[in-house]
Amino acid sequence: MACIAPARPAPPNRGAGTDSIYRSVWRWHFYAGLAVLPFMLWLAVTGGLYLYKPEIEAMVYARWSHVAPSGAPLPIDEIATAVERQSHARIVQVMRPADPAASWRMTLKQTDGRRRLAFVDPYRGVVLGETCDGGIMQTVRDLHSLIITGPIGSAVIEIVAGWAVILVLSGLYLWWPRRGGPVLGLRGRPGGRLFWRDLHASVGLITAAVILFLAITGMPWTGVAGEHLQAWVVAHGFGRPVSPGSDRWKVAKNHDHDVRQSLPWSMQAAPQPEGHRGGNIGPARAAAVAIAKGLKPPWTMTLPGTPEAPYVISQIIARADDARVLYIDASDGRLLQDARYAGFGAGARAIEWGIAVHQGQQYGAPNRLLMLGGCLSIVLLVLTAPVLWWKRRRNGRLEAPPRATDPRKVRSVAMIMVLAGLLFPLTGLSMLVALCGEWLWGYRRKAVR
Repeated sequence: MACIAPARPAPPNRGAGTDSIYRSVWRWHFYAGLAVLPFMLWLAVTGGLYLYKPEIEAMVYARWSHVAPSGAPLPIDEIATAVERQSHARIVQVMRPADPAASWRMTLKQTDGRRRLAFVDPYRGVVLGETCDGGIMQTVRDLHSLIITGPIGSAVIEIVAGWAVILVLSGLYLWWPRRGGPVLGLRGRPGGRLFWRDLHASVGLITAAVILFLAITGMPWTGVAGEHLQAWVVAHGFGRPVSPGSDRWKVAKNHDHDVRQSLPWSMQAAPQPEGHRGGNIGPARAAAVAIAKGLKPPWTMTLPGTPEAPYVISQIIARADDARVLYIDASDGRLLQDARYAGFGAGARAIEWGIAVHQGQQYGAPNRLLMLGGCLSIVLLVLTAPVLWWKRRRNGRLEAPPRATDPRKVRSVAMIMVLAGLLFPLTGLSMLVALCGEWLWGYRRKAVR
């Protein structure tokens, strides 16, 4: 049953200036929602699903996820040989879980370049089953990031994140109680416009901080803002660990896809050390080197893709401070670099922490529930927004909120929006598109009259 709050006193006569600010902010809030609400719904649903990746994978791959431990696992070299023989594909990555009763996962590259994910019994060297590259949750992650659309998807995510910040801040301004009115509460009859407005505003107010956090911590994955952030962090010494400076440190052109996927954000743009040509110690010996250095499961090993490439073994992290990556020379087994969270700069540590919280990992179950609450609140806000618009229609027509009347106040709000556009460049460009659209619409209406 809804809690019906006492009627809020009528808002005071704000005067033309204050009223113009309110109307101007209201219009920006309206256009921001119009532009990005469908995408926010998409991100909230896919993000909420990804928070529960382990549970969903355990359910979907129940027949392939569990094995009966019998002594120690076979050496990785033997497992790899058996798996490649059974699958007729080359192993490019091995994921070893912490649970002895869990199957290992191996990424396979077929002769046509396509990748598959195999679930393997490490005690018998038997492939239990295969699925698409990364499995179902990698598909959910790709949908969440819109990576399937390439650079366009990355740009859309960045635009949506910037507009989400604007939506939250403008929404807080619009709801801020005037003349001592209640901050929270549902007034009016259920189904009425006032009830829906209070529901929308109250949910937004309660979860504003979480939504802001999700929007801002999602930025490191984007193309323009994320790359600029990464470059700034590195340029000011706040980023990844410094290279060891040995003769074995050679600048790699780029991380390949498999290596990049396994690395912490702070290491993904880093040049990787390269070893010497000639010989390959094999994954078993590379794993032994990492274990001797204190690395414990779960970890991911990416096998060398070129003659100079090293073995890259990275900790599968639950908390940001678990981040660790070892580069091992494939020719002789020497450790080229041991990059740990403690060696990251302050900026990189802060961003890694934000990413871990964003994904619901840093603080366990409470963290996941808080992020899930943010996702569910976004869904509710997205669903209530069009209802509000529908209920405020006049004479059966859907229209934008009324224009502000004081040009100076309009310009003041516009300047604030310009600053937001400078912080989020792609969002700024979309603001210009929105302004041009409004101008053209107004011009067309005048011409018709």
